[in-house]
Amino acid sequence: MTPRNGGRILVDQLRAQGVERVTCVPGESYLAVLDALYDSGIDVLTCRAEGGAAMMAEAYGKLTGRPGICFVTRGPGATNASHGVHIAMQDSTPMILFVGQIECGMREREAFQELDYRAVFGSMAKWVTEIDTPDRIPELVARAFRVAMQGRPGPVVIALPEEMLVAMADVPDVPRVEPAAPAPAPADIERLGAMLAAARQPIAILGGSGWTQEAVDQVAAFADRWALPVCTSFRRADRFRWDHPCYAGDLGIGPSPALAARVKDADLLLLIGGRMSEMPSGSYSLLDIPVPRQTLVHVHPGAEELGRVYAPTLAIQASPRSFAAALAPLKPASAPGWGNGTPQAHADYLAWSGTARKLPGDFQYGEIVRWLDERLPPEAILCNGAGNFAGWLHRHHRFSRLGTQLAPTSGSMGYGVPAAVMAKRQCPESPVLVVAGDGDFLMNGQEFATAVQHDIPVLVVVIDNGMYGTIRMHQERDYPGRVSATRLKNPDFAAYARAFGGHGETIRATEDFAPAFERAIASGKPAILHCFLDPRALSVGRDMLAGATA
Repeated sequence: MTPRNGGRILVDQLRAQGVERVTCVPGESYLAVLDALYDSGIDVLTCRAEGGAAMMAEAYGKLTGRPGICFVTRGPGATNASHGVHIAMQDSTPMILFVGQIECGMREREAFQELDYRAVFGSMAKWVTEIDTPDRIPELVARAFRVAMQGRPGPVVIALPEEMLVAMADVPDVPRVEPAAPAPAPADIERLGAMLAAARQPIAILGGSGWTQEAVDQVAAFADRWALPVCTSFRRADRFRWDHPCYAGDLGIGPSPALAARVKDADLLLLIGGRMSEMPSGSYSLLDIPVPRQTLVHVHPGAEELGRVYAPTLAIQASPRSFAAALAPLKPASAPGWGNGTPQAHADYLAWSGTARKLPGDFQYGEIVRWLDERLPPEAILCNGAGNFAGWLHRHHRFSRLGTQLAPTSGSMGYGVPAAVMAKRQCPESPVLVVAGDGDFLMNGQEFATAVQHDIPVLVVVIDNGMYGTIRMHQERDYPGRVSATRLKNPDFAAYARAFGGHGETIRATEDFAPAFERAIASGKPAILHCFLDPRALSVGRDMLAGATA
């Protein structure tokens, strides 16, 4: 073997693990890695802020099921990237953040940009470590890939001392890591069948990560055999086809009252892959804690999540993929007694997600989402961050394929643009659309420059109501008439797009949207459509109170 420096050894491990692309904001603390990337064949996306770079890497993890890779520099670079690490943890997404570090001999002097990364990231990552010698790089990088993917997927943070990256070592590479996937015991599958046969009002809830399209299709076939109503968890609507006759909708923020009632009144809940945390559980109101009144069958790849909040009647440690494959022989002995109610569950979903309500003003946002739903092909990828603007998208857009919804279950603002940049780079043949609020967009709008620099033609629809809408909604409820810190004075977002070299248009009326959308697509450039929404339209279900000032 030929000795290599630490930077080259590290990049060679990424190649051995099949890494196609990485994101970064360059830093002097890891110059040796940047040099090794130069002729590595790995696609390097140069970003404008570490938060955007980390979110792009997280989106890669969502799309592929393998860790997204992000490089940032020490100190403020790392803390800026913590936004993406937190998303990866709460969304159960495999990701590895590499952070440049001070020289080992300077530790604990509060050297320039020094941080204790185990302390900083210890509560938001699955594992945090530091590599002191280059001969351990293959071992620890392979372990990082395994930790990020196995059990409940999540982020790993690795600090890279500067002198370690230029030190030489003679060490072999580690082969590609494939995660161990726990599978259900046959006895558990048999017991599930008996429990379903005894149920009168069951419903399945799909969530979490680790899904494949094959697993989605297998669960759909299982639901079809049993006429089992199925809903999806918060921002996981792409786990089940919207037009499947068993689909009952998504348990997001402000779900359909009919769906919430079905979950609350069910006698058996089959929770596959998800954790049923605060958002999908209606602030923990749909299931009692610690013992749900419903019979709970909880399927999750992480043993630590089984019984963590809810005591299940049957706990099955299995990945969604292995559990779905095990469902094939499970067939009802006779027609399920609840089958007649399943068409009504699907009809309730169609009614809830269909016609958009009339909003104040000339721009009918709900109608636009319904138009997009009809205009976009099934493979189109929709990305969004957090805010009331997302409610229209989640309610009225209908998902058909896995991997077409990129949105943070952690509720992090600013996610849509960086996620879209990665999605379009990874899936160039799929249309990629961002829907962002005005406040949400400016959290990471600088990554529009990354899209322009790398010729990645994403389309961003900015919904501008001149406020932080979610906070204003709660403000109007709790402190009516006392507007504090929620008004926004925004730039011309269409001009912003043109300033970066993209396509930009301003839209104030519903009828202007479709032609502007087609022109944006035809431009072949990254584009922003700046849409003005009447500020009285506070949310998908509520207008501002009469007499309140916008």
